[in-house]
Amino acid sequence: MTTPLLVLDDFLPYRLSFTSNLVSDTIARAYESLFGLSIPEWRLVTVVAETGGITQAAIGVRTRMDKVTVSRAAIALVERGLMARTPNAEDRRSHLLRLTPEGESLYAAVAPKAIELERRIFSAFQPEELAQFAAMLRRIDERAVSAAG
Repeated sequence: MTTPLLVLDDFLPYRLSFTSNLVSDTIARAYESLFGLSIPEWRLVTVVAETGGITQAAIGVRTRMDKVTVSRAAIALVERGLMARTPNAEDRRSHLLRLTPEGESLYAAVAPKAIELERRIFSAFQPEELAQFAAMLRRIDERAVSAAG
């Protein structure tokens, strides 16, 4: 019995990772040059803007970033005055991260740029293709979670 040949470029988990890294690197260069933000920092700003206040642990769950990455990004954003830690009334052991007025201004400037960059990357695809792709990614997420559990 021969072992089937694994062709990395045809292996879907690799293709997902490769494409994700390629898109992330493109976005990272834009965010760094325009706003001085790393990808983890941008993700934190966005999640905090969407929620109005969230714990670091919840950010990790929501973004699939590890605790150290979330913590470093939060520290950097607090030090820059873009985010503040406030007491969490629901759990006194944790704090909520909230955007400061400066953070809200940054988000207001970055969000349209993010949407424009997304449009440029995906403009070659029809809306129906993008909807199918997004739905498929969500299904892959579900399958990956169930396969890991």
